[in-house]
Amino acid sequence: MCEIFSGQVSDWYSSKTRHFCLKDQSTLIRLGNAFWATLDNIGKRDGVTTTIFISAMYSKVLVWRIEPANFTSLLRCCLLYTSPSPRD
Repeated sequence: MCEIFSGQVSDWYSSKTRHFCLKDQSTLIRLGNAFWATLDNIGKRDGVTTTIFISAMYSKVLVWRIEPANFTSLLRCCLLYTSPSPRD
């Protein structure tokens, strides 16, 4: 099992920070490249940019609850349920 994790290409799990404006507030989101690739693919699938997709998702979260304590973690958890893999 450890080979699955230790054999990953480092670019895949290296992180990148992107800047967004969510509800008129400047926000930085730091995710691993695999998560960004998945978000980019979802946006392409839905015909929107990643920025628009994340903004829409954030707005939907606010409908269901008050300001999320950790939106970046929420994104990661939501992306666990997406398929196929961004590498497919």
